[in-house]
Parts: sequence; C-alpha cells; structure tokens
Amino acid sequence: MKRTHIIALVFVAVLIASLTVMLGKGFSRYENFESAYAKQGKEFTVVGYMNKEKGVTYKPQINPNQFSIYVKDDEGVEKLVVVNKAVPRDIEKSEKIVVTGKMNGDTFVANDILLKCPSKYKNREMEVNQGKSI
Repeated sequence: MKRTHIIALVFVAVLIASLTVMLGKGFSRYENFESAYAKQGKEFTVVGYMNKEKGVTYKPQINPNQFSIYVKDDEGVEKLVVVNKAVPRDIEKSEKIVVTGKMNGDTFVANDILLKCPSKYKNREMEVNQGKSI
C-alpha cells in the first residue's frame, strides 16, 4: 500500500471513532432516581408519574420559569423535581412524565420536561365501543 492510502485509512478510522464518541455522549439514558442519586452531577432522563395529591408548586411572583412537583419513578421512589421551565398546560392530566436533569442532593433539578398525555382518541374509542354494545 502507498503511504497516502495508509494515512487516509488512519484518518477515516480516527474520524469514525470520534463521531462514535460524540454521538454516544449525546444520547440520554433512562434511569430511575436511585441510580441518578448514586451518580450525582451527571445528567439523566427519568420516567415516572406525578403525585397528583401533592400537586404543582408554582410561585410566579418569585420565578415564573420554575415550578416543582413530586414524581414517582417506575421503581416506586418519589422525589421532589424542580423544573426550570414554565408550567406546561394540562400537567395534571398527564399519564407519565419524562424529566431530564441532574440530582442535587435529594432533589432532582430538571432542565426539560415532557408530558405523556392520555390519547385524545381513548375517549373516542370508548364512545365507539359503547355505541356498538347498544
């Protein structure tokens, strides 16, 4: 092989390796609160359910872009989640909540929140099924 071919192959190998490392860091990992607590300082994505009995704490006169809720993960561990965003509309109607952020002591500080709301087609599906049984 020529020297230029070897240099080109090494360059391509280094390029592929660096792209793989960069893409690997960009993907968030789904975790529970216990593993996020064990690895404080790292960013995680946690999926859970909002404790609707404790509701949403929102004080717009202090900070309109911050609210807090209690979220219970799939393992049953409940933590206070402080979200640094405006309160999403219909948060009480959400089935699941996905928060991305870091543990800070015993509190999960989220910089992003995603609501998994009940499908708007569920009610329609129930109406259709009830109509067939009559």
